[in-house]
Amino acid sequence: MKKTKRSFFYRARGDSPFKLLLVNLALVVVCLIILWPVLRVVTISLRPLGTLFSTDLRIIPEGATLKAYYRTLFEIDFFNWLKNSLVIAFITAFMGTSLAATSAYAFSRFRFSLKQPGLVFLLVTQMFPAALMLLPLYIMLVRLQLINTYIGLVIAYTSTALPFCIWILKGYYDTIPPDLEESAMVDGATQLQAFYKIILPLSTPALAITFLFSFMTAWSEYLVARVIIQKSSLHTWTIGLYTLQGQYQTEWGTFAAASLLVSLPVVIIFLFTAKYLVSGLTLGAVKG
Repeated sequence: MKKTKRSFFYRARGDSPFKLLLVNLALVVVCLIILWPVLRVVTISLRPLGTLFSTDLRIIPEGATLKAYYRTLFEIDFFNWLKNSLVIAFITAFMGTSLAATSAYAFSRFRFSLKQPGLVFLLVTQMFPAALMLLPLYIMLVRLQLINTYIGLVIAYTSTALPFCIWILKGYYDTIPPDLEESAMVDGATQLQAFYKIILPLSTPALAITFLFSFMTAWSEYLVARVIIQKSSLHTWTIGLYTLQGQYQTEWGTFAAASLLVSLPVVIIFLFTAKYLVSGLTLGAVKG
């Protein structure tokens, strides 16, 4: 009995069952704390009148209805908002990842006089909030006649996400041994071919993170889109949801339902890229 009790609380090799039980309980509590706000949004979307405040703590409220989801899908311009956001976010993610991949490779592999100042400058730009750069950005886009266009918003989002993406990829490229490229160039490959055929495939985890970060930068942003996009036909979902807020009344049920629906693309993209978000793909790539 004493031996069984001792093995439950203490084990020489590996974690004891008691420690694993505590860890699992802690994880369950943390998950419940994280999921609770999401469940409250689900509750608001199912309420008959879409009321925001209620003393009822049930997840499925009394008289639950799907009218808010019906209104979101068929009575407001939700799919147009979603289409605009998806187009802008995917173009931003593609442009941000492409530019960051080549720029970070230059910072990682080449030597030039402004290398360190350039990296510091990129890091400093991340300290300024988007609102501070909004006025000069708006003036530039007006002069380029890019207000109320997809490309104008893509330029704004790409320039915002690019410095951080370059730092992510530069740090990852530094962990890849240069011997791989040198071996490829000995076999007749150019520097560009070595980059595309060797470095990029090995950088899949960092590229996935960069793509996801660039996508999220464009997907959930409101302030810049509010200033640059003024046509209702080009509204993103962040601007579109704001139109549900009136002076005297806010459609909380529709607001909550739309908020849950716009989270689905992000979840789907994360599920597709999750398998790439691992490190150690270069392990064993260089044979000693």
